[in-house]
Amino acid sequence: MFKPELINSLKTYNGKTFASDLLAGVIVGIVALPLAIAFAIASGVSPAAGIFTAIIAGFCISAFGGSTVQIGGPTGAFAVIVYAVVAQFGLAGLATATVMAGVLLIMLGVFKMGGLVKFIPYTIVTGFTAGIAVTIAGGQIGNFFGLTTAISSENPLTILGETFTQMPGDFLPKMIAFGHFFSTFDAYSFIIAAISLVFLFVWAHFIKKIPGSLIVILVATIATIVLRNYGFDTKTIGDIPHSLPSPTLPDFGLKTVTNLFPTAVSIAVLAAIESLLSAAVADGMTGAKHDSNTELIGQGIANILSPLFGGIPATGAIARTATNIKNGGRTPVAGMIHALTLLLILLFFGKYASMIPMAALAAVLINVAWNMASFPAIRALLKGQKSDICVFFVTFLITVFVDLTVAITVGLGFAAFFFIKKMIDLSEVQSEESNITSGIAKSITTADMPEEHLDIPSGAMVYEIDGPLFFGTVRKFEVAVEKAGIQYKVLILRMRNTLYLDAGGLRALEQAKAACDRRGVTIVLSGVHEQPRKLLEKTGMADKLGRENVCDNITLALARTRKVLGL
Repeated sequence: MFKPELINSLKTYNGKTFASDLLAGVIVGIVALPLAIAFAIASGVSPAAGIFTAIIAGFCISAFGGSTVQIGGPTGAFAVIVYAVVAQFGLAGLATATVMAGVLLIMLGVFKMGGLVKFIPYTIVTGFTAGIAVTIAGGQIGNFFGLTTAISSENPLTILGETFTQMPGDFLPKMIAFGHFFSTFDAYSFIIAAISLVFLFVWAHFIKKIPGSLIVILVATIATIVLRNYGFDTKTIGDIPHSLPSPTLPDFGLKTVTNLFPTAVSIAVLAAIESLLSAAVADGMTGAKHDSNTELIGQGIANILSPLFGGIPATGAIARTATNIKNGGRTPVAGMIHALTLLLILLFFGKYASMIPMAALAAVLINVAWNMASFPAIRALLKGQKSDICVFFVTFLITVFVDLTVAITVGLGFAAFFFIKKMIDLSEVQSEESNITSGIAKSITTADMPEEHLDIPSGAMVYEIDGPLFFGTVRKFEVAVEKAGIQYKVLILRMRNTLYLDAGGLRALEQAKAACDRRGVTIVLSGVHEQPRKLLEKTGMADKLGRENVCDNITLALARTRKVLGL
């Protein structure tokens, strides 16, 4: 049943909540302005398109979505797809593809497919996110160094045997083009970009509450206005309209729809993945639970309406959602206020936004790309198994040099291949001793296994995982615990039949620990086999859990449980 979270929130809404939402919404709206402009420029469209998207899609995602605190708008993840679509089909083609993607998102929500998106392996998500980060950072080389990339039909450029009449959309030709025009290097633009980037890194190290991007854009814009009078000039984003455009329907001719359908699928899949990842991160910060199917429907409505008003694809934005939460936003009203704040800025302050220097925006985007890449997650992944590393690099390289949709498809194929191969190998070894199933979490009591006579102390709960611990298991923990309704302080995860653990399973274990930490619950592992134990130790997860909480058998695990409970 489609029931936006806004309806639930308004049932208990009061003045105190509104005051908190108002403050958070205004702050996020101000913070979102430079990001919306930056992501639009990275996508090869006008800065105004980013603002239109943040206003229309941001309002719709909050009003119709399934998360209490999700903030929507343009994001860096779409830059690669949008740039390629605009280069090949123009803005009209982008509008058509975005509306089609919105329809697909609504269908995913209506048919309750929201849960399936969560089962894309962690290695693939990390790989394509890092690939998008590299593409975004690489695309800003021109603005960072102040290059003049003069490519047109009158002045074409031949790269790798292909003639271009505009800046290439693919990563490798674009890097070659930047190298060709590096002689147009502008020292003043480079100084602005370099100082801005250093400031962003230093600011993030010391001040967490206020995003450095806002400060950088304000200071750089003021400096540009002042120094222009002294002969120092740099490229700015240019004129921005002072109102929303009139709605325009895209072209839905049969040929257009057929040509753009694969692109629409790419946009829909990426929007679904990023929005649900953002909503899951928000759940971890607030302790709430989002409705993934309603969230997809809300995302679909936003992506249908956004291009009608000159916008681009939109999805949940993790950084802006986190800013909303940190500043007190607790209901979808905060997200709606964020959109209205942007509308007021557009109406009354658009002329000042036109003076934002492109070099400063390049620094903001490179900083965003650095944070997107998630180097700690990559380092942890590289300490794991060769199969996970292979899936990561395949996804990463195809994202950068080929296409995001191809990267996800090939990555899934590799992940499935390695998973099936490992399960076959383990099944052959253990065929006479155990029956390996597909990751089922079940409660174990003395009634379940009377022959063991387990003496489970009060305040403890035991779960047994039959089969491999993989990326989909964590939700089973949460559902089973919620249904049990038992008050406990120790959760024993019995892993005697868990012969294989991968990066996705490791991530699931981290999420389970985070959920337990919020409830003040200690996790104790029992019967950990050689392969999972080595991976836990190699990646440092054993230390996070506490090595004393990783036990060889259920007897030791129960003894450790009694000690934790003080019995």
